[in-house]
Amino acid sequence: MASVLPLFLLSWVGRFREKWRRRINSIFKLMLMVVGLLLGRRIEGENDEIIGKLIGRLIGSMRRFFFRIMSTGEIPNHIAFIMDGNRRYSRKMKLEEGAGHKAGFLALMSVLKYCYELGVKHVTVYAFSIDNFRRRPHEVQYVMDLMLEKIEGFLKEESIVNQYGVRVRFIGDLKLLYEPVRIAAEKAMKITEHNTNCVLLVCVAYTSSDEIPHAALEACKEKRDEYQGLDSNGYHNGEIKALVQEKPVIKVMDLEKHMYMGVAPDPDVLVRSSGETRLSNFLLWQTTSSLLFSPKALWPEMGMWEVVGAILKFQRHYSYLEKKKKQF
Repeated sequence: MASVLPLFLLSWVGRFREKWRRRINSIFKLMLMVVGLLLGRRIEGENDEIIGKLIGRLIGSMRRFFFRIMSTGEIPNHIAFIMDGNRRYSRKMKLEEGAGHKAGFLALMSVLKYCYELGVKHVTVYAFSIDNFRRRPHEVQYVMDLMLEKIEGFLKEESIVNQYGVRVRFIGDLKLLYEPVRIAAEKAMKITEHNTNCVLLVCVAYTSSDEIPHAALEACKEKRDEYQGLDSNGYHNGEIKALVQEKPVIKVMDLEKHMYMGVAPDPDVLVRSSGETRLSNFLLWQTTSSLLFSPKALWPEMGMWEVVGAILKFQRHYSYLEKKKKQF
């Protein structure tokens, strides 16, 4: 019942939202005209701005009310996004090269806001793959410059990070980043490390084919150090650690401890924009039991209804997903 009610409201709101927005706009214009006549003057110039603010507040209140109803069902603890379609959006809208990435950042801010308002605690975004370094040098430089600008923007007081108490983590082989970007990323992680409301994980210089061997190598080093620290009787600094005859064994938990994404729970939902269903070397280890959602919108076109659609799909399949998780 909890998941049926939000689904019904989604259908209803989606059908009538534009119709009612136009009606509300007309009502506010009429009210402003009446007030202007009572004051003996017409309200001109500023009326559109006033109407916009009033409608924005009303829509915000309706959105929060709708989100509260959705929250009666299960809300994913962790949603991961593959932000696909920035360049296609530029071509589609006939924009200059790079404009799609800027539009994509604005979409990211909106998506994060909706996720956090709905109660999602962890959001992961695939910002830049290791493979992306193979693109044209000027395009890579543009993305790095944009990333530096936006990381610095994260730290401003009015940013979404401070508004929602978000801890920012950058995930991947950060040594591959251009130095100014790496320094800014480390600064952002340091400044936000005490934020506890929710977490934003930004995967940069990341691929699963890099993460998994990295974890295996680190686990091997750890076991080697433990094994080499034993004397012939299986003692380490006077304490019994293991029998020397027992060879060190690397378990799944040893690998997961050294994964870049070991700082967060596995995603409940993986969303890829633009209708694609490929994982593109992203979170291959962590998404075994994740729900895949592929809206047709390009990433800069992503908004509230795509986030809501992902969560409603999760609520419909929640029992099945929980059953599958218990099998692993």
